Amino acid sequence: MSDKDINEKDEKMVDEKNEKELEKHDEKVEERDTLSTVSWAAVLIWAGLVFLGSNLGWWQNLGLPAQSSYSFRRPFVWLAFNPFHMIALGVGVIVILEVIARLFLPAFSSRVGGKLVLAAFLIGWGLSPFFNWYIIWPMILIALGVSVLLGGLMKKK
Repeated sequence: MSDKDINEKDEKMVDEKNEKELEKHDEKVEERDTLSTVSWAAVLIWAGLVFLGSNLGWWQNLGLPAQSSYSFRRPFVWLAFNPFHMIALGVGVIVILEVIARLFLPAFSSRVGGKLVLAAFLIGWGLSPFFNWYIIWPMILIALGVSVLLGGLMKKK
């Protein structure tokens, strides 16, 4: 056998081994990514409920200061939730619940720093009719800095 034939056989064996490893990895990722699927489903359900509630007047009946319209032509009215604020607030809570699950369930563990920053932003946007953005943005930057700092300090040594 020539060197060329041996090299081709070696390459085929390595390629087959890599394909098997990739398949195993993809199966593991699919199994472990169930939490993300559940989170996305919860986000869609929440958004649908918010828009349905807005269209049917549920939020006003519950005594929440909510706008019944979500038209892009009107600017947001301060001191009243519009559906986009309510969706952002709910999605922020869903993301935090996902982070908590990822921290306490070993089967779903992964990095969560970025998700915490996203949750802070969404909750800040959701509560923006009641808070001043001049306070919220610096708090988000502080949270991001603390997240980066803790991530750097907690790296494997």
